Amino acid sequence: MNHTRDKRLKYANLILDTPELLPNLLDILFDVDDKTSCRAAWVLEFVCADNLELLLPYLDVFTENINKVHLDPAVRPIAKICEYLAKAYFSKTANKVQLTLTNKHKELIVETCFDYMINDEKIAPKAYSMNTLFLFGNEFDWIHLELITIIERDYQIQSSGFKARARQILKKIKK
Repeated sequence: MNHTRDKRLKYANLILDTPELLPNLLDILFDVDDKTSCRAAWVLEFVCADNLELLLPYLDVFTENINKVHLDPAVRPIAKICEYLAKAYFSKTANKVQLTLTNKHKELIVETCFDYMINDEKIAPKAYSMNTLFLFGNEFDWIHLELITIIERDYQIQSSGFKARARQILKKIKK
């Protein structure tokens, strides 16, 4: 598989049509030193964008391993999936994520997102992480305080994309 959208969609549809393959995809994804793991991350992102509930039976495996993902092309989709989970959890529409996501899952997601914020990651994982942390900060006050500290500390040295997202998040926090 290559990185084209068509290929990612093809394999995501395979997983969507055959959900029993999802554990195999997760095994490939969390073999984090193999470049194939990046491809698995791309596919999982597409799967979750279409049907996030397929991931729910595997939330323990997902959240316990996301902090191990370190290859740049895999980090971005992981951060995006964390954002999907946070958005679903805080949705005004009742959904299964709200019933399934435990405090342990939330802690592991928050920890990973803070790691993405303080490590030398590209803008996309930082942007997704900012949004995820903002959302979870609505439940845990301390998150907003830490997020503000990191944003303000890094603001001057970051890209214009980071700065734009940071301004949005700071504005939301101060409301």
